[in-house]
Amino acid sequence: MDNFIEFKNVTFSYDEDEDNNIGETIIENFSLKIKKGDFVAVLGHNGCGKSTVAKLCNGINIPQSGQVLVDGIDTADEETINDIRQKVGMVFQNPDNQIVATIVEDDVAFGPENLGVEPTEIRKRVDEALKRVGMYDFRLSEPHKLSGGQKQRVAIAGIIAMQPQCIVLDEPTSMLDPRGRKEVMDTVKMLNEEYGITVIFITHYMDEAAKAKRVIVMEKGEIILDGEPREVFSHIDILKQVGLDVPESTFLARELKNEGVDIKGNILTVEELLSEIIRIKKV
Repeated sequence: MDNFIEFKNVTFSYDEDEDNNIGETIIENFSLKIKKGDFVAVLGHNGCGKSTVAKLCNGINIPQSGQVLVDGIDTADEETINDIRQKVGMVFQNPDNQIVATIVEDDVAFGPENLGVEPTEIRKRVDEALKRVGMYDFRLSEPHKLSGGQKQRVAIAGIIAMQPQCIVLDEPTSMLDPRGRKEVMDTVKMLNEEYGITVIFITHYMDEAAKAKRVIVMEKGEIILDGEPREVFSHIDILKQVGLDVPESTFLARELKNEGVDIKGNILTVEELLSEIIRIKKV
């Protein structure tokens, strides 16, 4: 499996003032490889650098030093920035800030129109994108009448209509209720599993990260844990040291183990925990 996004010794700082003086360094000599078709969750507290990494993925941020390569293309090359942003779509926290039209299908069509796609192809892409995220029946609705989860799915449809190979979602569920969060997570998981779209999912919800194929934990601009969810969340003490939790099922399983209950394996999901409890009862 080829690397789709690669960070090579990247250093990035935000401008501090009107004179463009360099502010605090957010990441320094940062390296990371993300493979095509992967589903990567990035965890960490505010200020750890995870949103900066997200914006470096499609050229919203440009490194002060080092390189970010997307499908082999350097994001610092101004002549290819449109190619980068067609390959990597971004979905942000607040769905209301991403709605640009008064009708759902017009909003989804906005991106392809800007790319100069032919009208008949736009129609096809819009319908397909809305069907993929389960919002086709709302294509003539007014976005402001939708729930938060529905708005976020429309935003994702707008990205899909541009046919990216990767979607970066920067805390897309942080402003949603539990139902909206589930709608978005189910949609993102489906896009990854059924359509092979590479997903980079920035979140502070442990249960969301547990659904990814790979979890990266950041602290002060560095990666401190990187691996499959089951392996990363087995490091409960390290996560606690940086103020992060683990999925509720993982925490409860460890507490039961500490009380002498014969829980086997590293529990990650509610289903796994229930299965273990049923097994223990039968013994």
